[in-house]
Amino acid sequence: MATPDVKMAKDWSTTVIVSSSLQDHEVIASLRNQQHKIRFSASVLTGSIIFPLSGIAFLLANAEEVLGTQKEAVFDKIETFTSIHRNSFLVMVAALHGPEEFALMFSIQLRFLGSNLKVIPTHNSVETVKSVLTIAKTEITREIMKRSSYRRSFQRIHKSARPTYQMFNRTQGHHLH
Repeated sequence: MATPDVKMAKDWSTTVIVSSSLQDHEVIASLRNQQHKIRFSASVLTGSIIFPLSGIAFLLANAEEVLGTQKEAVFDKIETFTSIHRNSFLVMVAALHGPEEFALMFSIQLRFLGSNLKVIPTHNSVETVKSVLTIAKTEITREIMKRSSYRRSFQRIHKSARPTYQMFNRTQGHHLH
């Protein structure tokens, strides 16, 4: 028998907005295979994966490619990404996270210390998809819980306020019909 977590993961699907540059990427194929609705957009930053219901965005970066480019160009791209998305994650993909990759992630973390950027190291597409979906699902669940909690508290206040209002009007000699 499947555990509730496995069943929930299997049944859960959402819409994902993806950079057009990732159309042939393994991560997107995996998301599509898990029944997520993929919408490609040329207007989002290259390498972006956005979960609109949770307000989360991921920027995929291959460590080898990043190491081969100018640091300032990478920092500018990340700066643009974090200024657009309030809850942003940089997914650093490398087969092996050696000293160079850790130094790169450390320099990115130092540069964006205090910002809304979180760095996630992954080794392959499977780990990337698992990490991305876990975070997105957690945030969507949190948003749903906030909304339902707000709704319940609003209903509770509304129910408790009405009898007080009626009592107040009765003491004044006014009757509500």
